[in-house]
Amino acid sequence: MNDSKLVAILRGITPTEVLAHVAVLIDAGFRYIEVPLNSPDWWRSIADAVSHFGEQATIGAGTVLTVEQVDTLAAIGAGLIVTPNAHPAVIRRARACDMLTCAGFATPSEAFSALEAGAHWLKLFPAATFGPGYVQAINAVLPAGTPLLAVGGVTPESLADWLRVGCAGAGLGGDLYRAGQSPAHTRERALRFMAAWQAAGQRIEAAE
Repeated sequence: MNDSKLVAILRGITPTEVLAHVAVLIDAGFRYIEVPLNSPDWWRSIADAVSHFGEQATIGAGTVLTVEQVDTLAAIGAGLIVTPNAHPAVIRRARACDMLTCAGFATPSEAFSALEAGAHWLKLFPAATFGPGYVQAINAVLPAGTPLLAVGGVTPESLADWLRVGCAGAGLGGDLYRAGQSPAHTRERALRFMAAWQAAGQRIEAAE
């Protein structure tokens, strides 16, 4: 539980906002930060965040769909690629660029395709639609130690449920950040998620 695999998803953030929000996230303990590619001027936001905070966190992009996007992200120093699907060519290019690669999946076939292409982590999306029971079932067939993240609908109150069934972490979107909110609001939500992470870890360790 020491490596908090909680990915902050800053969908819709702008270049003028990004540094303030990334700063409070890092201060709260986040070490993985994603700016989805359907955000305004995403290349500027990611480049600025990497330039200022690249030594403190792994910063990159979500909703990555093409090899060309991977190349653009590599050129601006991104260290993280998150995809909504299991696209082998995208995953392989991200691995070749030495990026942490988290691939989206919904079915066992997609999960194994992503792993075969070299994905480091798997992302179940939309997690709330499938539920924790689905994670428990699919973990029975995945290779031992495969980091699986729940993304979509995870809240501070439900985080422990996902960790208890074997998730290694979660991607946190609207319950952490919504476009236009203040850095103070981001800080408050980030601290709530981190407190939930620590509490869940203590309960899991006690049970073991």
